[in-house]
Amino acid sequence: MSDYRTTDTVVVKRRGPGRTIAIVLLVIAVIVGLLFATGFWSADVTKSGALPEVSVKGGALPKVDMDSKEVVVGTSKTTVEVPKVKTETETVEVPTVGVKDNGEK
Repeated sequence: MSDYRTTDTVVVKRRGPGRTIAIVLLVIAVIVGLLFATGFWSADVTKSGALPEVSVKGGALPKVDMDSKEVVVGTSKTTVEVPKVKTETETVEVPTVGVKDNGEK
């Protein structure tokens, strides 16, 4: 009898979710950077931040006045060429198929 066992092993490398999360965060950072770089977003810092004092009191976050561009969506009328398909009715001869019983004439 022949032995059909194989010794081939398949190694599957599985990656954890950390790499996917890092890629998503990197893409988000690039998109935000592009929005600021192109001027679509702009931020004016109106109050500077400060580190907390050595007291019970906490620090202060900077105040930011955020301005974003407005996206306007609408419609406008214009003239374009549109093809029209027209159908006509004609009388033509078509083949017919029927079944004839042996007893019929």
